[in-house]
Amino acid sequence: MAWIHPLSAEAEETASVLGGKGYGLAVLRRLGVPVPPGFVIGTGACRAFLRDGRLPEGLDAELAAAVSDLEAATRRRLGGPERPLVVSVRSGGSVSMPGMMNTVLNLGLTAETTAGLAAETGDPRFALDSRLRFLTSFASAVFGFEPESLEAIAREVAEHGAGSEETRLADAIRGIETLIRERAGGPVPDDAMRQLEPAVRAVFSSWDTPRAKTYRGLHDIPHELGTAVIVQAMVFGNRDNHSGTGVAFSRNPNTGERVPFGEVLFGRQGEDVVSGRSTTRPLPELSEQEPAVWAGLLDAMNRIEEHYRDACHVEFTFEAGALWILQVRPGGLVGRAAVRVAVDLADEGVISRREALLRVSPQHLQHARTPRIATAGAVDLLTRGLGACPGVAVGRVATTADSAARMAADGPVILVRPHTSPLDMHGLAAAVGVVTARGGPTSHAAVVARAMGKPAVVGAADLTVDIAAACVRAGGRTFPEGTLITIDGTGGEVFVGGLRIVTAATDSHLRRLLEWAVEVSGGDSGRNEVERLVAAHAVLRNT
Repeated sequence: MAWIHPLSAEAEETASVLGGKGYGLAVLRRLGVPVPPGFVIGTGACRAFLRDGRLPEGLDAELAAAVSDLEAATRRRLGGPERPLVVSVRSGGSVSMPGMMNTVLNLGLTAETTAGLAAETGDPRFALDSRLRFLTSFASAVFGFEPESLEAIAREVAEHGAGSEETRLADAIRGIETLIRERAGGPVPDDAMRQLEPAVRAVFSSWDTPRAKTYRGLHDIPHELGTAVIVQAMVFGNRDNHSGTGVAFSRNPNTGERVPFGEVLFGRQGEDVVSGRSTTRPLPELSEQEPAVWAGLLDAMNRIEEHYRDACHVEFTFEAGALWILQVRPGGLVGRAAVRVAVDLADEGVISRREALLRVSPQHLQHARTPRIATAGAVDLLTRGLGACPGVAVGRVATTADSAARMAADGPVILVRPHTSPLDMHGLAAAVGVVTARGGPTSHAAVVARAMGKPAVVGAADLTVDIAAACVRAGGRTFPEGTLITIDGTGGEVFVGGLRIVTAATDSHLRRLLEWAVEVSGGDSGRNEVERLVAAHAVLRNT
């Protein structure tokens, strides 16, 4: 049995073997979209690992052969002192679970290869920054360190250390290496191949973390599927002023409007966008700073939409002005956006009305008529950010995931965090809405809230969340945990107190979809919206 599969346009395996991410990358290769070379360790290897507690027999030999093939394709060598091969090690279940499992970036950067990368590029700062990022991601994924503790060391040295930026980066690297030796009982392996196997094991193990189990339970994803591991040559978004990373939707995920939507960071790597810890820029700024990358991104999304006949969501990185697509997810929009995209695609002749009806679920309808705040009278604005998932929610402030889970037993809560991470999954599940001080509309908080259909406000820049004091601060005022607030995930406002909520009128796209449902089912137009859709589904599935 082959555990490893090449990431090629000729790949014949399904998403159940390659995982959704790996399968999507194979599709991108067939479409001629630029994808970094790599290979996929299939989901079967994960199931064997979780069953037996060790990597399956023969995987080590296949891994060595796959690395050798990747070295030949890139004309680089993993662990080589000159032209070193550096790879990413990422998860990819057959069903998307954004942010729930481990990732290791920049794997292969030993002390020697970091010096080789510096010599090759002529940029020691870039090489040291990449080494620092590798150590933090490896320590988090493999040794279980909290990312915040590692980032605190780097931030302290960067802000208060002496000397040049290169000197401060080298000091931060030494500080993290010392912390790892003290707490993990040994150093990060200084041999590139010896870094790869523990990284693969860490990704497999993350399938069974509490956060991943919670997410699967919420979304009815079977626990026995397992995850694939995708190993690819790194693309460095932190390379220079013509490099960066971002997330893009071919259509607005909040409204369904046919305009590119997303965010971008210049001079940074992908985890900086999706973590929500960094302040991102609106996607259209890419057209101003890197017009060739922008044109390539639009072309890629057009090809992807044409193939899937649906809206798409991609993660991308560009290095020295060259674009690479790292992941694609077709569809996945909810509520009002899902309805609009289905109707618009039918109007464009891309799909039939029958398919449009089948694409919209009763759950979509429950979120399609977005509530709004009735603002007849004075309101007390606490803070303003970016609307990341439409809707209105009223609840009491909880500043940690544990507080949210505990307080939810006594009534609705709003999880208010500096940013969210997979460790907050139980709090996100318990809350009726989420607010973050940092991050953009494709950050972890926004993506998870959108998947759950919960209102979200992100990037409230003047908001301070004081975990130790269990309070939030904004505009010179302090509000303790338990304060009742109302959030508007469309406009991005957060108000003090519980405001009155009204249901928005049915928009034209929803009205037309429901008319199609009545035509198909021959049913009574007096039925409620969900009944009309369910009746149409029943007819369509039996014809």
